Amino acid sequence: MRIAVAGGTGRVGRHVVEVLQRSGHDAVALSRSTGVDVVTGEGLADALKGVECIIDAATGPSPDKDEATAFFTAAVRNMQRAGEQAGVRLAVLVSIIGVDELTTSYGAAKRDQEEAWLAGPVPVRILRSDLFHEFVGPMMQWGRQGDVVYLPNMRRQPVAARNVAETIADLATADESRSMVEVAGPQVESLVDLGVMLAARHGDPVRVEGVSTPDDPDSVLYEAGRLLPGPAAVIAGPTFAEWLETEGETS
Repeated sequence: MRIAVAGGTGRVGRHVVEVLQRSGHDAVALSRSTGVDVVTGEGLADALKGVECIIDAATGPSPDKDEATAFFTAAVRNMQRAGEQAGVRLAVLVSIIGVDELTTSYGAAKRDQEEAWLAGPVPVRILRSDLFHEFVGPMMQWGRQGDVVYLPNMRRQPVAARNVAETIADLATADESRSMVEVAGPQVESLVDLGVMLAARHGDPVRVEGVSTPDDPDSVLYEAGRLLPGPAAVIAGPTFAEWLETEGETS
C-alpha cells in the first residue's frame, strides 16, 4: 500500500515511515524537507499520486491554541482537497487523549483538527495518544529559567513514540478497525517526576519544580488526572524509566 505521512520526518512521523517500510508498504514522507508544505499545499498533489491512505502526524509550530488551530485547519483543508482528487480512501489522524474536554491549550487546537478531518470528504480514523516520552525534553526546555525548570503539575500515562507509530501503522493498514483508538504507556506518572528522571539521566543539576495554574481549566484537568486513557486503550511499550535506559541519551 502507498501511504503518505504528513510530518513524516518528525518525532512520530519518522517512526511511522520506518514501521510501514519494514512491513513492505510504500511510505512517503510529507514535510518541507521533502518538498511538500501541507499548509500552503505546495507539492502536495504530486506527492499524493497513487496514495491510498494519508497519515496526519504533523505538529503545529506553536503551543499557542490560536496559532496551532490556524496551522491545523489549513493543513487539513489542503490534504482533504488534494486527497479527494487523488482518490485517497482513508486518513488516520494522530491526536491527543482527552481533547473533547480541552478548551484553552494546544490540545484544544487538536480537537479543532479532529473536527476538520471529520467534516471532510476523506473518511478518517483517529488515534488519540498520551504524552510521548520524547516530548518531556522539549517541555523542560520551554520551562527552563536558569538553574530551574518549571513544569506543569500534571498526571499522564506517557508512551514511546515508536509504540505510537506501531499502533498508527496497524490502524492505517487494517481492513476493518475502530474509528477512534487510544494509546498510552503502562504507567500513570507525574510530569515533574519525569523531568527529574530525565535531568538525572543527563547529569543535569537543574532543579525541577511543579507549577499549578488554577485559572486554566485544561491545566486543572491534567493536574487532577482526569485526562487519562480509558479502559479500552492500547497499552504499549516501556515505562519512561525503562525507555530512558535505552533512549534517554538522545532525548
